[in-house]
Amino acid sequence: MSDLTKVILSNLAYNEKYSRKVFPFLEERYFENFSDKVVFRIVSDFIKEYNSIPTKEAIVISLDKRNDLNEETYKGCISLIDGLSVDEKTDENWLVSETENYCKEKAVYNAIMESIHIIDGKSDTKTENAIPEILSEALSVSFDAHIGHDYIEDADDRFDFYHKVENKVAFDLDYFNRITNGGTPQKTLNIIMAGTGVGKSLFLCHHAAGCLSQNMNVLYITCEMAEERIAERIDANLFDITIDEIKELPKEVYKSKLKKVSDHAKGKLIVKEYPTSSASVVHFRNLLDELWLKKKFKPDIIFVDYLNICTSSRLKNNGNTNSYTFIKAIAEELRGLAVERSVPIFSATQVNRQGFNNSDMGLEDTSESFGLPATADFMIALISTEELESMDQIMVKQLKNRYNDAASNRKFILGINRSKMKLYDVDLEEQNGLVESNQSSQEKAGSGFDVSFKEKFSRTNNGVQSWS
Repeated sequence: MSDLTKVILSNLAYNEKYSRKVFPFLEERYFENFSDKVVFRIVSDFIKEYNSIPTKEAIVISLDKRNDLNEETYKGCISLIDGLSVDEKTDENWLVSETENYCKEKAVYNAIMESIHIIDGKSDTKTENAIPEILSEALSVSFDAHIGHDYIEDADDRFDFYHKVENKVAFDLDYFNRITNGGTPQKTLNIIMAGTGVGKSLFLCHHAAGCLSQNMNVLYITCEMAEERIAERIDANLFDITIDEIKELPKEVYKSKLKKVSDHAKGKLIVKEYPTSSASVVHFRNLLDELWLKKKFKPDIIFVDYLNICTSSRLKNNGNTNSYTFIKAIAEELRGLAVERSVPIFSATQVNRQGFNNSDMGLEDTSESFGLPATADFMIALISTEELESMDQIMVKQLKNRYNDAASNRKFILGINRSKMKLYDVDLEEQNGLVESNQSSQEKAGSGFDVSFKEKFSRTNNGVQSWS
């Protein structure tokens, strides 16, 4: 019996919440070993009759009543029952998802074996005409029993939804909290667009460091730079020193600074590297499952650096697929992963040649695919000019915003410290000249600013948090 089979049977028998979710979809034929089938049938019959999960004693009593088992099989069932146990630390969403995949795999396998049986002429009741239906039924196995929202009957649920406080991942930058109404919600795809060397990875690393500082679990997937280089950038950000200074630190000083970070940050940061153009959502999903199994790590936010150098799990980039379709597929898969795992995902994309030197980029400057902004929930452009660079500043332009009115505060300035891999808020006066026709002078002055983060984070160095 596989470990997963044991986990499924254990939770089916002793975890009522899980059992109610998966029981309608489990079938005896999904279990290979005879002992597994016997125990499943006992648990299944008990649930059907009493509408509750059995105790261990009830399972053993039901087993003793069977007179069709030889001594060896009986002992095997007893051994199986004795080994059933529930780990309360197991993530329920992960377990349900794994159980669904298990059922799908078993259904397809059984369908293929039945089809072979029919083709070999060993079936007395079915012909080859039945094979398409058999395979189609197996491929349709799903735990999604939801058949839609009933406008009248589900009105209470809808009312609760209207008044539910949305769980968001906040920024440590006031203007970003302002334009997103307090941060990015779960199940969203958020895209940073910029030219080469402008600050895509810097933004992602800064936000990752900020999330860690807020005691979140952070997963940073890099398809461009080595894991150590990403970690080095986050070190510079959190230590409030330059990358060059990191290399000169004695080990004792380095460990002291790292301890200060770990003492304040209760979450974990995992950095995982994949070769360029080799990893897809399938790899990311497997990584998430492995991280949970080995480290009990479940991210609150995921960073993918960056989208254009990932690959699609559905399409092959073999020259027959145009860039629009390919990049859109990657974006759709990433957003699907965000929905599946209930996390916001941040990624980045390059600008095209036309937008590289453009000081006022738009959606049309998206590299390779206009399908990307069509899929994203939130998309900004980072714009750098010689003038801005001389003032250690960078311009942010909203391109798409499902969280707020993108026309309000469409453009704003951030301070940037490239050597320390940091972004920071600048004085409101620095925003002068960026007020557009639909942005009031009151907005320009900063009315409605979320000041909670100014109070939450201790700030040094032009308003930037430091652990040093």
